[in-house]
Amino acid sequence: MLILSTIYYLLFTSNAFSQVTSEVDTTKIRIGEQINYKIKVEADSSALVVFPEGQTFMPLEAVEALDVDTTKENSKFKLSRIYKLTQFDSGSYVIPKQKIIIGEKSFFTDSLRVDVGTVQVDTTKQKLYDIKPIIEVEKGNSNWWKWLLGILAALALVAFLLWWFIWREKPLTEEEEIALLPPYDRAKLALKKLDNSQYLMRSEVKEYYSELTMIIRKYLDEKVYDRSLESTTDELIQRLQLLKEGNQFAFTKETILNLETILKRADLVKFAKSAPDTALIEMDRATIEKEIDSVKAVLPEPSEEEKLLDQQYKEEQEHKRKRTKVVITVASLALLLVATYVGFGLKYGFKYLNDSILGDESKELLEGEWVKSAYGYPPVYIETPEVLKRIQDTLSNDSNNEKKQREFVFDDAKHLNVKVITTERETVQQEQLDIERNVGQSIEKILEEWESLNVQNIITKNDQFITPNNVEGSKTYGTADFPTNDSDETFDGEYAIFSFATKEGMIAHIILVWAKEDSYAVEIVEKIIASIEMKSDEQANTEQESQN
Repeated sequence: MLILSTIYYLLFTSNAFSQVTSEVDTTKIRIGEQINYKIKVEADSSALVVFPEGQTFMPLEAVEALDVDTTKENSKFKLSRIYKLTQFDSGSYVIPKQKIIIGEKSFFTDSLRVDVGTVQVDTTKQKLYDIKPIIEVEKGNSNWWKWLLGILAALALVAFLLWWFIWREKPLTEEEEIALLPPYDRAKLALKKLDNSQYLMRSEVKEYYSELTMIIRKYLDEKVYDRSLESTTDELIQRLQLLKEGNQFAFTKETILNLETILKRADLVKFAKSAPDTALIEMDRATIEKEIDSVKAVLPEPSEEEKLLDQQYKEEQEHKRKRTKVVITVASLALLLVATYVGFGLKYGFKYLNDSILGDESKELLEGEWVKSAYGYPPVYIETPEVLKRIQDTLSNDSNNEKKQREFVFDDAKHLNVKVITTERETVQQEQLDIERNVGQSIEKILEEWESLNVQNIITKNDQFITPNNVEGSKTYGTADFPTNDSDETFDGEYAIFSFATKEGMIAHIILVWAKEDSYAVEIVEKIIASIEMKSDEQANTEQESQN
């Protein structure tokens, strides 16, 4: 039994170590180059495999980890993953053992040695220059705080107007104050106003009795019988008598009789043009006031249910008033927004206004803070919406002539691309014909590269171009159908390639691509072209002599 266990352990251990292997595509690289470090794993289909993550390859730096490649063979899975590694200092480095987890067990790869060599430079041919001084970037003046203050002031004004005209508790008018009084107090106040009227002095007895009877009818309408205003005198007296007999109100016979007498006298005054004397009129007025008091005395106390209904009514009225204020506020704000939109649209144009509200990438680039900087050698001075990103420099040999190319790119916008390419050649001074031929060949190469990237219908024109600081160059421009950065669609675009060359064989290209229909992109390009500056051979020589 012990022998069988030993054999099983040895077989299992041997199989476990054979499950993980590693390899690299090369063990010698130059500074900045990348190697492909590959880990292979063979495991059961049910086993969980965990590959290394993060910077576990130090002193080498992991640039990218590709997706795991999986193939199935019988009941086994073969998995592999490639890691792209690099190092920016020369020397001999060891990639440490990497830990791979299969199921619940850990396995380790072998360590590997990688040599990183320097790029050989022939200093007898390479021109050396002093380090360029730091260039201060001009920062544009931003007035954002003025806009912020203006917006806050406008919002404060709108809020104040809404509060003042809608939400502020306004002082009640005399009519509103009277309407809030109880019916008894309103009747008493109406009698006082009648006393102060000029009806009797102007012998307007009809108007006087109309007001007098209206006071008692309103009071009865609110507290006793809700049809007192539209009832005739006989109908009203009959109703009061029924209420008395039904024990709903304990009216006295005197009260009903007095009311009947005064109401019928008022009917005679209004319809039969009867004219009672002043003493009788004053007695009727005093009788009405006394009977108002008598009616109040016999009114029953409101029940709890009536009090609750009255409270609910008041709350509903308050809720209705608040809802009305909300509706007015929303309508006022909506009207203000529409008026503001139309006003700014008429002044600045609706397209510009919509782009400002909804956001437009090209417009934001145009109106943002631009950066002016120098790129490559010969230095190209250019102002752009954002700093151009430097692409890794390349070295190549062209007809036994070594050249170094630098590229700087901005291609984050959908319909705008800016690129600066500078090329240094290891040659002696050239004739003008050779310079023009080299520039033409480099432009042809750019157009050929575009064709390989599915740029179609390229139309080319050539012209002379002179920078604002009077350096002469060439301009290659035209139209083409360019693919967008984030899809397979194309846009109808224009392009311009500004080329400059020196007698030492150095060439600089400024490449601009933009959409025809994008008015903001057109303005961006115009602004970039106006900022292009180069140094002529004489200016460069003068600057070099001053540095020496």
